[in-house]
Amino acid sequence: MLQSAILLCASLFTIARAQEVGAMSPEVHPSLSWSKCTTSSGCVTQAGKVVLDANWRWVHNSAGTNCYTGNQWDATICPDPVTCAANCALDGAQYTSIYGVSTSGSALTLKFIEGSNIGSRLYLMATDSAYQMFNPLNQEFSFDVDVSTLPCGLNGALYFSEMPSDGGMAAHPTNKA
Repeated sequence: MLQSAILLCASLFTIARAQEVGAMSPEVHPSLSWSKCTTSSGCVTQAGKVVLDANWRWVHNSAGTNCYTGNQWDATICPDPVTCAANCALDGAQYTSIYGVSTSGSALTLKFIEGSNIGSRLYLMATDSAYQMFNPLNQEFSFDVDVSTLPCGLNGALYFSEMPSDGGMAAHPTNKA
C-alpha cells in the first residue's frame, strides 16, 4: 500500500513537471479588480485576474479523451508518468459555462454546482503569467461575501497559499501549462 502511494505521488509530480498545453479551449483569465489601501495613499484599485486550479481542469489526449476520470488515470493513455505527460494536455477553463465562475469589476461570483461540476478553487493573479503576491505582515485583509443565497451547509473560505509567483514554471521549465 505504501509503495502504491509513493508511486502515485511520484507519478503526479512527474506529470505536473512536464504538462502539455491543451488546444481544445483557450485559457482566458477573467479580470477581477481589487483595492490596496494604505494610510498614506488611501485605496488604489489594482487590476488582477483569477485562474482556476489545475485540479478542476480537463486533462485529455490529442483526440479529446480524458486522461483522468473519477480518481483514476487511464492506463491506456497513462501507463507511466513520462508517457502520460507526453500524451496528456491541460486545457483552458470555460469559466462561466462549465465552472460557474464569473467576474464583474471587483465582484467574483462562484456557483457551487454548474451542470455536473461541483465546486471550484481560484487563485488571484497579478498578470496572465504571475500570481498576486501578498505580504500580510502588519497588513489588514478584508473582503465582503454575500451569503444571502448560499445553501445551508456550504463552506465558503478564502486562504493564503504559499507558492512561487510564477507557479513553479522557472523551477520546472518542461511544464508548458
